[in-house]
Amino acid sequence: MLNDIQKRILQEVADMTGIPDGAVNIRSDGTKAYRHNTENIEIVSKTDKDGIDINIKPFTKNENVHIPVVLTQSGFHDMVYNDFFVGEGAEVKIVAGCGIHNCGGCDSQHDGIHTFHIGKNAKVTYIEKHYGEGEGSGKRILNPQTVVYLEEGASITMETSQIAGVDDTKRYTKCVAEGAGSEIFITEKLLTHGDQKAESEMDVILNGFDSKTRVISRSVAKENSTQIFYPRVQGNGKCFGHVSCDAIIMGDAKVRAIPEISCNHVDASLIHEAAIGRIAGEQLLKLETLGLTAEEAEEKILEGFLR
Repeated sequence: MLNDIQKRILQEVADMTGIPDGAVNIRSDGTKAYRHNTENIEIVSKTDKDGIDINIKPFTKNENVHIPVVLTQSGFHDMVYNDFFVGEGAEVKIVAGCGIHNCGGCDSQHDGIHTFHIGKNAKVTYIEKHYGEGEGSGKRILNPQTVVYLEEGASITMETSQIAGVDDTKRYTKCVAEGAGSEIFITEKLLTHGDQKAESEMDVILNGFDSKTRVISRSVAKENSTQIFYPRVQGNGKCFGHVSCDAIIMGDAKVRAIPEISCNHVDASLIHEAAIGRIAGEQLLKLETLGLTAEEAEEKILEGFLR
């Protein structure tokens, strides 16, 4: 059974109001807290290492998978390997993420390694959220890795966000569009404050004929926090890719955006752009004339930017 703290953290991470519909695996402090399979989606514990296999039958339609993780023990270090096998023609939404509640003096850390094998013409929506809280002096550390392989006509729409309270994070994402017509859409949202540090590194490899990618990063860095975003897109055949990095910087924060594109074929078309700056004064003034305080205007702008 989950306690009140665990239930509240799950609410923050996965927007859950109870046990959701579909296949579910809830991991709490390194152990399985709850699991539910469906007729078309089977979750099985690994036997060689800590983690699960998620098997989705071919042509499964409009089903969901929820695999949240909760850490509530100070000083607990958790590493898990989750592998997704998505059958041909399936269309599914997968909701993952981790919430850490640390009220102690030792660091708590979760490292999640997710690998996706997406079959021919299958479509996956993957939503991952990270959240941290607690009054302890120990850090809340999250280091996710996501690796995706796509067959012909397959697609993944990936939405990742770090909501609040994570002291240190190192994210690595690798997506390989191997099949013809395969597509990768990634949107990453990040908020840091205080002395928090966040680093996101990404490799998108377009091998398939007419494969496509769109990578969007939106981040806000406040106070003394630091962020580094390093997306790399490689085109090895006829393909299209667009990388866009936008950040708002506030206080004494520091942000580095280093987009890199590599064309290895005459028909590879890749574009990148990056922008970092403060909130424009006229934006604040406009909202203040509508009756908002300076603080309220600032929060509205940041909320809209990260939406």
